[in-house]
Amino acid sequence: MIELSVEEARVLGCLMEKAVTTPDNYPLSVNALINACNQSTNRDPIVSYDESTVERVLEGLRDKGVSRRVRATGQRVVKHRHVVDEALQLSVPQYSVLGVLLLRGAQTPGELKQRTERWHAFRSLDDVEETLQRLADRGYVRQLERRPGQKESRWVTLVVAADEIDARAAGAPQQVAATDAEPETTSQPAPGAELAAPVERSLEVHNPATGEHIRSVAVTEEREVEQKVERARRAQPDWAARAYDERAALLHAFRDLLATEAEECARITTREVGKPIVQARNEVRAVLERIDWNIEHVGTVIAARSVTSRDGGAVEERVTHEPLGLVAHVSAWNYPYFVGLNTIVPALLAGNAVLYKPSEHATLTGLRLVDIMHRSGIPVDVVQTIVGGGAVGAALVASEIDMVCFTGSYETGRRVSRSVAERLVRLQLELGGKDGAYVCDDVDVESAALAVAEGAFYNSGQSCSAIERIYVNDAIFDRFVDALGDVVSAYRTGDPEAEQTDLGPLARAAQLDVLDAQVADAVGKGARVVCGGGRIDRPGSWFEPTVLVDVDPSMSVMRDETFGPVIGVQRVRDDAEALACLDDTEFGLGAAVFSRDRGRAERILSRLEVGNAYWNTSDRSSVRLPWSGRRHSGLGVSMSESGVRAFVREKAWHLSS
Repeated sequence: MIELSVEEARVLGCLMEKAVTTPDNYPLSVNALINACNQSTNRDPIVSYDESTVERVLEGLRDKGVSRRVRATGQRVVKHRHVVDEALQLSVPQYSVLGVLLLRGAQTPGELKQRTERWHAFRSLDDVEETLQRLADRGYVRQLERRPGQKESRWVTLVVAADEIDARAAGAPQQVAATDAEPETTSQPAPGAELAAPVERSLEVHNPATGEHIRSVAVTEEREVEQKVERARRAQPDWAARAYDERAALLHAFRDLLATEAEECARITTREVGKPIVQARNEVRAVLERIDWNIEHVGTVIAARSVTSRDGGAVEERVTHEPLGLVAHVSAWNYPYFVGLNTIVPALLAGNAVLYKPSEHATLTGLRLVDIMHRSGIPVDVVQTIVGGGAVGAALVASEIDMVCFTGSYETGRRVSRSVAERLVRLQLELGGKDGAYVCDDVDVESAALAVAEGAFYNSGQSCSAIERIYVNDAIFDRFVDALGDVVSAYRTGDPEAEQTDLGPLARAAQLDVLDAQVADAVGKGARVVCGGGRIDRPGSWFEPTVLVDVDPSMSVMRDETFGPVIGVQRVRDDAEALACLDDTEFGLGAAVFSRDRGRAERILSRLEVGNAYWNTSDRSSVRLPWSGRRHSGLGVSMSESGVRAFVREKAWHLSS
């Protein structure tokens, strides 16, 4: 009988799995084991082990007599194999069941039958139960009592320490005692990790549509952040030394594998964020174009160039571009593919290493993206995942990195800026927005109402560039409000995995309180509810699509970020009043004008302090155009050639013969 820690169970389970499922690549190097342990599929909980952790665990497994070092003749790399089947005298069915239990924790016999298919083909459920009983007789597994709400009892392995079994079987988060400082609360609901929260050892992922617990994911501890930074620092020079075409080929392989697994990726996002499945698919498919553009253009943007040749060729002035080194990316949950890959792809192509902290609300999506990159051949140490909430994000930002890319709220962006200011670390901030739209008196009312509603309610209004304020010319105000109310009332709110759903739940349950407060504030000051107005009484985080009229600039709904399916519509006399209202904000991400007259729209938009100007459209971005915000909406530029240059440093060459 042996007793394993959770880390030892994961490493041993991976050795057992790969011996059966990928025999041509077995035994495994340490890097291959890191990749296998951190795999985002067929694992529970998801973890983020580093090299030192795996090396330490392998030493423990050797001491317990269940693993061996292997070095083939002519090979420089030491590899590792298990001998657990010999040590414990396991039959093939017993080996298969035990291995899957090590990797995925407590499971029912039915789940084990399904999940062992690549290991061993059990003929029936009775065969699985017989195997479990034989393992139980030998003291290797035990049956748990059936918990309330469970149809079947589950089985766990006893080769893992008993206290670890109980914690995993109960699905309880393993928390460290919270510090005295409470998490900062803010009315700013923009996506991204807020850099102040109690430290936790596991992150619990729940489905916002149902409240159901999906997965437990191991949080990256501060010590592990430092180790990941060190590994990335060591790996980055070799990555940068590769020819651009070689880096581009690996990113292209990632792009193709992402396209192959697009449906599964979209469903992961829908289940953890609540984005309707059609919209999740759209995002995965659209990001492929962004990857293609970067692969095609980054090499040209960062290529060396001669500026001039002087004195008959005796002096050459030349510019080259060098990668920054380590890029830390603290990302967002509302568009995890766009926001994540807008940074990761050009940064890698330019020769940087990337430490990527997906939002705690889109952790599974982020882990899957990095998993696909590793399986595509991008070195494990060159792009690494950092998992956790605010405290983990703060540790990453404070580490020895060369650039921080952060997407989130204005208040948190200020804290990030202060954290890196004294170190002169390059900084890029994509922060919140309160985009306004002006509907002129010359529009087709029904078409304009449909377009404005799409800009306000797509992704349940959880977009930094969503329309959050509407100003309508007095001449068409009543007709527009009627048309908008009809469009919004017809939206289908429901199961985000259903093809016909238009609006899903809010990704963050705490945002329900913000929406309640904004609606109550508006109604209390005289606003009228056209449709919606409150929460939907069902499990999960649901709010009705809501339209408010008779609003004014004093109301929170017209000043503060909403980030949900609530919109205010204000009457204006003319273009001059509309311009003043559009400009009356602390934010400067975008603004839209709906009119038949392009010149009229451009005159208004040209006078606004915004990074993105929209005529007869809204809430869109393009990899070919720079994405930036003004005022409280951000600092720096992403996407386009300008965004690529953010990840390199220029070097001036003065060459005299």
